[in-house]
Amino acid sequence: MNSNPILIVPGEPRSIFFEIFFKAINSQKIRSPLIIICDRIILNREIKRFKFKKKVEELNQKLIDKKNFKSKKIYLVDIPNNNSSTYIKRCFLYAFSLLKRGLTNKIINGPINKTKTLNKKYLGVTEYISHFFNQKKFAMLIYNKKLSVCPITTHLPLSQISKKISKRLIKEKVLIVNKFYKKFLGFKPRIAITGLNPHCESILKFNEDDKIVLPAIRSLKKLVNVQGPFPADTIFLRNNRKKFDVVIGMYHDQVLGPIKTLFEHNAINITLGLPFLRITPDHGPNEKMIGKNKSNPISLINALNFLDKR
Repeated sequence: MNSNPILIVPGEPRSIFFEIFFKAINSQKIRSPLIIICDRIILNREIKRFKFKKKVEELNQKLIDKKNFKSKKIYLVDIPNNNSSTYIKRCFLYAFSLLKRGLTNKIINGPINKTKTLNKKYLGVTEYISHFFNQKKFAMLIYNKKLSVCPITTHLPLSQISKKISKRLIKEKVLIVNKFYKKFLGFKPRIAITGLNPHCESILKFNEDDKIVLPAIRSLKKLVNVQGPFPADTIFLRNNRKKFDVVIGMYHDQVLGPIKTLFEHNAINITLGLPFLRITPDHGPNEKMIGKNKSNPISLINALNFLDKR
């Protein structure tokens, strides 16, 4: 049976990714073939360290398009590390080539040190991948089936956020989120939008919540199920958040802080707007936990299960 594989780019050579990957595979029955794109030496070292028993078949890059992938199997494409600063980018570029050729439409990447790997050219991996595929309209969704969040701006310094917020950008992100829920989850989400300022108020003459956020919400009401702006300090209270499927905030930590407090690692980061499904576990490399065998695999489990069903 020729199944649609899930590409796996592990990310940083020094991270907890393989620990949680092996835990996830041992605890779940993933039907989709998995293609790991990384250095063979690194993979074999981690297999030995964690005593992973399942067989991994190495693929010939020249013959990969003709391969008959089998369900539940794990494959490897060897991208030599050679202690090169371009290693992670080369892994991504090979994965991108497979996505462009239509081999699959599913990819998971492990944690990336954005400062080292992206050289500050991009705000994050979401922006890097979206730029590579020439996709200008995209959104970051931290997804949990009980409640998800989406920041209008991502890894911007606080001093730059108010300059970036616009009616156009808010509408763009809301419509992308709404489309994703309808296409992949089968329903129209209930969306709450936060204000930018504390209590949606400002001591300044120009209040972004009155001049930008509220008009954007009003213009969206005929298209999507949206309400707001809500003060960010109360929207996540139990009786408030249960009324919504998604909370869209103005900046990264405004909504990611609460969602991680509520669900910890039980969420996944999905890039919306791409011509394929890209997911990453919602955590970083966590070098302090390497080798301790104590890392929680739930986010990667959720990522694999989400893609396995689609």
